[in-house]
Order: sequence, then C-alpha cells, then structure tokens
Amino acid sequence: MEDFKIETIEIDLLLEAIFKRYGHDFRHYAKASIGRRVRQFLAKCECGSIAEMIPRVLHDELFFERMVREFSITVTEMFRDPYVYRAIREKVAPLLKSYPYLRVWHAGCATGEEAYSLSIVLKEEDLYDRTIMFATDFNDVALEKARDGIYELERVKHFTRNYQDAGGLTSFSEYYHAHYGSMAIQQTLKKNITFANHNLVTDSVFGEMNFILCRNVLIYFDKELQQRVLNLFLGSLAHGGYLCLGSKESLLFTEVHDHFRVIDEKARIYQKII
Repeated sequence: MEDFKIETIEIDLLLEAIFKRYGHDFRHYAKASIGRRVRQFLAKCECGSIAEMIPRVLHDELFFERMVREFSITVTEMFRDPYVYRAIREKVAPLLKSYPYLRVWHAGCATGEEAYSLSIVLKEEDLYDRTIMFATDFNDVALEKARDGIYELERVKHFTRNYQDAGGLTSFSEYYHAHYGSMAIQQTLKKNITFANHNLVTDSVFGEMNFILCRNVLIYFDKELQQRVLNLFLGSLAHGGYLCLGSKESLLFTEVHDHFRVIDEKARIYQKII
C-alpha cells in the first residue's frame, strides 16, 4: 500500500513537471490509464523509478518526445465499428446534403485510418468535393503516418470486411493501391484533408464545424476533462451540427446533454440544437 502511495505521488509530480515544462497537460487523464502508460514507458527507458524520470523529462526534450508517443493512444482501423459509418451514411449524410459546403473535424485522428474512412463515406454520398476536413492529434509521429496514408497490406482484408459492413457502395480496392507489402490510400481521398497538431486538453475552439468525429478519446480522460472537451466541441459546432463519440462514450449526465438531441444512440451520434 505504501509503495502504491509513493508511485501515485511520483506520477503526479511527473505530470506536473511535463505541464510546467512543455504545456502538455496529462493531469486529468484517467488515473488507471495514465498510470499504466507511465509504467510501460518506465520499462522501456533507462530509469530505475518514476521519480528518476522527472529530471530527465525536464532537461531532455527527446526523452519527453519519446514519453509523449507512449502516452498517445493510436489503436485504430479503417471503418472501426462499421455500424457507426453506416449510421453516418444513412442518418447524417442525407441531412448534410442541404449545405453548400461542409466543415468536418476529426479530433484524435491518430494514424488517420478513420479520417480516410469518413472521406470514403462522404465521397460515396457526393459530399466530399464540398468538404474541408481537419484531422487533428497531438502526436506528431502519428500525424505523419496519417499524412502518408500508408498501412500494412496484411490489414486490407479486415478493412475490406469493415467497409462492406459499413454499407460500402463499390469495391474497397478502388480506394488504395498495393505497393511492396503496403497499401497506399488514393490521393483523391487526401486532397480535402488537413492533418494538424491540436491538443484537446489545452487548445481552444476549432471553428464552426458541421460535423465532429471524436471516437474513443474521452474514455482516457477523467470526468472534469471530459466535460471540458465536450464544451469545446459544443463551442466548435455550428447550430444543427453533428457530434459522433465512441461506443463507450455518451452525453448522458454531462453539462452539455440538453444542447443535443440523439440521432443514433448505438452509434453515439448527436445533433446540436441549442
């Protein structure tokens, strides 16, 4: 028990040092999640304890960058939870067709697979050419992979099955080309996407968006930070805009609940009404 208390203090001091030195705020990440990632990084670095990591992170920027990559959650895939993309296609896209142009924000885009998935849905629903999409993350290494749009070819069968389950209208092979064991996303799906660094914890409102997708990010935050980010999304959405969260995330029992109506409960899709 005593060791657990000491470790908790060490983690708190480490996160405080990161915030004061670099401005990255992990202090309101869920304790279990951030603790697990700190311990994972400790096992990989040359420090004997979490306390020993504090002076390293203060004086060694490369060490800090390695740590941030460990803290960033990059587990994703094309058309993850296909029913979500089917719901976007069937319940959101028809309503977006009345807009002359669209601004879409994919927050926490990681390595880009879901941003390209959304691009495919918008393209098949004749919305992509009038869309500007901003795909953001705080992990620059993940963003670079997202910009490249190159993924392991061995994943393509799984991606194809997801695409079909999501109501895809053509062959998934239309959207990539295979090259030396990799699949490269077609350039046409990249032209309207801007990948950019944005930190949901510390950065501000992201403009008047018609659709915000942020799936499986809030689950890593504590209640206070979840509320702050939901208010950020509320302020970033145009009136009548849509918000899509992850399967384990919800607007129930949040301050912003009354500002939205449910479009699809299972897919966690909501529309801003006030």
